[in-house]
Amino acid sequence: MTANVKKTAEQKMQKSLEALKTDLSKVRSGRPHTGLLDHITVDYYGSPTLLSQVANVTLVDARTIGVIPWDKKMMNAIEKAIRDSGLGLNPMSVGEMVRVPMPPLTEERRRELTKIVKQETELVRVAMRNIRRDANTQLKDLVKDKEISTDDERRGQDEVQKLTDHYIVEVDKLLQAKEAELMAV
Repeated sequence: MTANVKKTAEQKMQKSLEALKTDLSKVRSGRPHTGLLDHITVDYYGSPTLLSQVANVTLVDARTIGVIPWDKKMMNAIEKAIRDSGLGLNPMSVGEMVRVPMPPLTEERRRELTKIVKQETELVRVAMRNIRRDANTQLKDLVKDKEISTDDERRGQDEVQKLTDHYIVEVDKLLQAKEAELMAV
């Protein structure tokens, strides 16, 4: 029984860690990558559609992302969606391509992004602690229902704590790596 509780907690913590990785990849570090625009939705004839489903997103050079829409009538909608995305980007149409130049980050903007990254990681830490709390509650319920002994509960709580500590360390590693990436000029 305790193995099921531990396994469920581990799966939830792994999902939280993966979600953090995805969120951190969206925070730009001055270097362009096509994944930066993955979450942007475009109004495609009345229905919100992911940018990657209406256009080809590529790197043009070291400082520019190129977006080539499959339907040329979508150029203005794509420009508007990128501009309104909150990433601080200013796209422009050049021929049949929307060019998205990546402006260099100022020191102030780097510090703001670092604060945002810290807030994101703190939210994940809280989520991990909540998962630990839920697992411990499940273990206590199993003891009440006399499905496991109190010794098994203590061992289970110790295992869940070790699991939580492991994932918190992983979150901290991600935070340190992203902070270093943001502060690198």
